[in-house]
Amino acid sequence: MINFLAAFAWIFDPEHWEGPGGIPVRVLQHLGVTGLTVLIACLIAIPLGLLIGHTGKGRELAVVITGSLRALPTLGLLSLLALITLGWGFSSTSLVPAITALVVLAVPPVLAGAYGGVEAIDRQTVDAARAVGMNEWQILGKVEIPLALPLMIGGVRSAVLQTIATATVVAFLTNGPGLGRYILDGLPVRDYAQMLAGSIIIIVLALLLEGLFSLLQRAVVPRGVQATHARVDETRSRGAGDRSTSPDPELAAAETKMQTAAHRIE
Repeated sequence: MINFLAAFAWIFDPEHWEGPGGIPVRVLQHLGVTGLTVLIACLIAIPLGLLIGHTGKGRELAVVITGSLRALPTLGLLSLLALITLGWGFSSTSLVPAITALVVLAVPPVLAGAYGGVEAIDRQTVDAARAVGMNEWQILGKVEIPLALPLMIGGVRSAVLQTIATATVVAFLTNGPGLGRYILDGLPVRDYAQMLAGSIIIIVLALLLEGLFSLLQRAVVPRGVQATHARVDETRSRGAGDRSTSPDPELAAAETKMQTAAHRIE
C-alpha cells in the first residue's frame, strides 16, 4: 500500500511532467513506437488476411503461422534480432530489432481479425453481390470489407493492447524511448516508486486505448448487422418470457458466426 501511495506521489510530482524525460514525452514516445509497430503490422496483415478470407486459400497455413508467432517469447526474439541486426551494421541502440520483434508479435491478431471478419460474412450475401454483376474487387470493397470492419478493428485493437504492454521491453534492450525507461532506470537504484509509477501509467494508457477502440468497433458496425443483433436480442427476450417460442434459427446462426470469428481474434 505504501508503494502505491509513493507511486502516485511520484506521478503527480510536477517535476516528473517536465523535460525530455517527463511523463508526457515518455507517453508520446511509447505511443510512437506502438503506432509505428501496428501500422507496419496492418500493412502486412490486412491485405493478406483479406486475400485469405476472400479466396478461402491458405487459411490452414495462416492459422498455423499466427499460432506459432503468438508463442514466441518477446525478450528472446528481441535479443535474437538485436544480434542479427548488429551483424548488418545497425548500432546497439537501434530501434530496428525492437520494432521488428514487435511487428512479428502484432501481425497475428491483425491477420486473424482480417480473415476472420471476411469468413464470418454469410456466403449468401457474397453470392447475391455476384448475382447483381459485381466483380471480385467490388465485392471485396463494397461488401466484404464493410461487413468485416468490426472484426478487423477488433484485431487491430488486440495488436495495440499487446504492443502497448510489450513495448516496455524496448528500453531494456536498446536503452530506447518510452515508458519502459522508468522501470529500467528505477531498477538499479531501487526506486520502486518510479518503477511502479511507470507500470501504472502503462496500465492506464492501455485501458484508455481499449475504451477508444471498443467505441470505434461498435461505431463501425453496419446498420443492417445492428438490426440483426437487435432482432436476435428481441427473439431471446420473447423466448425467455414464453418457453414455447423458439429463436429464429437464421438469426441464431448469423450471431454464432460473428461470435466464432470474434473468438479467433482473442
